[in-house]
Amino acid sequence: MKINHLALATTLLCSTAAVGTAHADAFNRIASFPVASNLPEGTEGETSSEIIAATEDGMTLVYSDSPLGAIGIVDISDPANPKPGGAVMMDGEPTSLVVQGGKAYVAVNTSASYTEPSGVLKIVDLADKSVSASCDLGGQPDSAAIAKDGSFLAIAIENERDEDLNDGVIPQMPAGFVAILPLADGVPACDQMVRADVTGIAEVAPSDPEPEFVDINDAGEIVLTLQENNHLAVLGRDGTIISQFSAGSVDLTDIDTEEEGALTFAGSQTAKREPDAVKWLDDDHFIIANEGDYEGGSRGFTVFDKTGEILFESGPSFEYAVAAAGHYPEERSANKGAEPEGLAVGTFGGVSMAFVMSERGSIVGVYDMSDLTSPKLMQLLPSGIAPEGAVTIPGRNLFVTANEADLGEDGGARSHVMIYQYQEGAEPAYPTIASAPTEGVPLGWGALSGLVADENQAGTLYAVSDSFYGMAPQIFVIDAKQTPAMITDAILVTREGSAAQKLDLEGIANDGKGGFWLASEGRSDRLIPHALYNVARDGSIQKEVAFPPELIASEKRFGSEGVTRIGETLWIAIQREWGDDPMGSVKLVSYDPKSKEWGAVRYPLETPEKGWMGLSEITAYGDYVYIVERDNQIGEAAKVKRLYRVPVAEMKPAPLGGDLPTVSKELVRDFVPDLKAWGGYVVDKVEGFAIDADGIGYVVTDNDGVDDSSGETFFWSIGAVQ
Repeated sequence: MKINHLALATTLLCSTAAVGTAHADAFNRIASFPVASNLPEGTEGETSSEIIAATEDGMTLVYSDSPLGAIGIVDISDPANPKPGGAVMMDGEPTSLVVQGGKAYVAVNTSASYTEPSGVLKIVDLADKSVSASCDLGGQPDSAAIAKDGSFLAIAIENERDEDLNDGVIPQMPAGFVAILPLADGVPACDQMVRADVTGIAEVAPSDPEPEFVDINDAGEIVLTLQENNHLAVLGRDGTIISQFSAGSVDLTDIDTEEEGALTFAGSQTAKREPDAVKWLDDDHFIIANEGDYEGGSRGFTVFDKTGEILFESGPSFEYAVAAAGHYPEERSANKGAEPEGLAVGTFGGVSMAFVMSERGSIVGVYDMSDLTSPKLMQLLPSGIAPEGAVTIPGRNLFVTANEADLGEDGGARSHVMIYQYQEGAEPAYPTIASAPTEGVPLGWGALSGLVADENQAGTLYAVSDSFYGMAPQIFVIDAKQTPAMITDAILVTREGSAAQKLDLEGIANDGKGGFWLASEGRSDRLIPHALYNVARDGSIQKEVAFPPELIASEKRFGSEGVTRIGETLWIAIQREWGDDPMGSVKLVSYDPKSKEWGAVRYPLETPEKGWMGLSEITAYGDYVYIVERDNQIGEAAKVKRLYRVPVAEMKPAPLGGDLPTVSKELVRDFVPDLKAWGGYVVDKVEGFAIDADGIGYVVTDNDGVDDSSGETFFWSIGAVQ
C-alpha cells in the first residue's frame, strides 16, 4: 500500500513535464493580491484573507478578514491585475461567507466568551457595500454554505471550545448545532431558522458537537464535519439527520513524527481523521480534508459516500508530495504534519478536480477526481502562507486561494489572495525543483543555501541546507537538466560517523580533490562557530578551520554566506557589516589552506531603501567573481536582488586588522523580474548561485524550512554567463 501511495504522490514530481503534456493543460499562478491594499485609508495593522467566494460572473472576489473585522472585495475583471475593491466593516469577527445574487452572506462571531457564544448573519449588497439585513444565529458561527438554487443557507454553529481549559478536551458547553435559514428572493427568513440538533450522534463527546464545516449538494442535502468529535453527518434541508457516522482513523507508516530538526520519514501512528473542510463531489459522494485537531489528523484526505462507505483514503501520499516539493513543515511533525485543511472542487477542461490545501506546508494539491476510487495528483500549486480558503471559477478558467497569515509587522509577507489560470497546452511552472523518492519514502529537503556546480559534469550541482535542519546537515545532489530540477541524492555531513552538529551551512565550494569546502555562518549566541569545513565526497569532515582571532574580534551574527575557490585560495563572503567595517561595506575574506594565511578586501554594498543590505553568495568563474547581493525585503518593498561581478584581478587581499582595499563591481543581472515571473510576491532570500561546466548560471532561493514562509523554492537558469 505504501508503494501505491508513493506512486500517486510522485507522479507529478518525478516528471512534471510529462504530466503536463499528458493533461495538455495546467494551472499556473498569474497574480498575487496583498489584502493590506484593502485597508481603509489611514488604517494599519494585521489583515487576513480566510474564507473566499466569487460572484456568479467570476469578476469579483469577496473574502473574510477576521483581524480587521471586515470583508474585503477584489476586482478581478482583469485576473492578472487584481485591484482593491475596499472593505466593509462587520462590527464583529467574520468567520465565513458565501456570495450569490449580488449579495454576500457573512457569518459574524459576536461572542462575549466561550461560555456565552453569539453570532449574527449579515447580508451585504456588493453594489453599494451596504448591510441590508441581519439575523441572530444564537451561537458562534463557523462555516457557511448556500444552496445552489438560492433557497436556503446552512451555517455551522460551532460554539468552539476554549483550548486553554482542560487542555482543550471536550465536552465544553454549550453544544453547537446547524442553523438552516430559508431564503426568499435572497432575503433570509430569520424567524423561520431551523436549529438542527446534532447532539448524541458522535462517539467522542456526544453531548458537545462542534460543527466545523458544511456544504450543500444539488439535492439540497447538507454534509457536516464535526471536527473535534471526529464525526460526519448528512442532513436534510429541514434539519433531519439522513446519515451519520464516525470519520474513523488511519494507520500511518513511514511519516515524520519528530520535531528534531531533520526530515526523517520513519515514524508511525494511528491517527483520527478529525476532518476540517468537506466538499460534495456529486450528490452521493464527498471529500474531507483530515487536518486533525487535538487527537489526530491523518495528514491526507478521504472520499466517502453519504452512507459512510470509504471509496478512497490518501494515507501519507499527499504529505509525500508536499515533502518532495520542499514544502514539508518539519516544526509540525509531532502534530499534524502537512495539515490539509481547506478544500475546493470544480470542473476544468471536462475534468472533475479537487484542490487540497496544506495549511502549514502552504501548497495546494490538484487532483483528478474522474475515478473517485483512485484520484490522481495532477500538479502542485505554490501558495501564500497558510492557505485557508479557495474558490474555483471554471467559467473563467480560474482558481483562487486566500492565505491567512500576515507577518508584515515582523517584516515578513502579508496575507495574499492568489490567482491561478487553467491554461491550455501549458506546462506547470511549479515546482521548480523537487526530489526523487528514496527507498519508498520522500527525500526531504528545504532551506537551500549555498550552491556549487560539479567541476566536470554540466548540469550537476550541489546545494547545502542551513541551520534549520541542524540535526542533519546535508549536501544535496541536483540534476539541473530535468524539469523541474531534481534532487537525486542527499549526502549527510558527518563527524566521526555521526551527523555533524553545530553547523549553519551557507556556502559550498569544490576542493579540487573530489570533496568540498563548506562555510558555516556561525552564531555565537547558539554556540555555532564561524568556520570552514573540508569534507570528503561521502560527507565526512576531514578538516575544520576556525576563523582567526583578528576576524572574530569584531564578529557579529551575520557571518559566512558563501565560499568559492580561486586556485588554491578560498574566498568567503561575509553577509553584513561586522564591528570593524564602515557602514555600507562588507568583507570578502581569503584563506590559503597551504600557508594558513588570512586576508580580506572590502566590497561596497548598495544603500537599502528599507531594512538591511547584505551578501548571499560568492562564485568564481573565469576572470570574475560573481556576488549575490540582496536586501531583506519581501514583496513590493523588495528592491535589490542582484548578481554583480568583481574582477579577479582586484581580489588582492590585505592582512586582517589593517586597511583593506575596496573592489569595484558591475551589475550582471537583476533577479527581481525573474522572481515576479512566478506570479507571487518577491521572496527575500536569493541565496545560491553557481555556474556549471558549460558556463550556464543557476540560481536558488531559501524557503526557510517552511517556517513563517510560503515554502516556495525557486530554482532557475539565467543562461550562459559571459
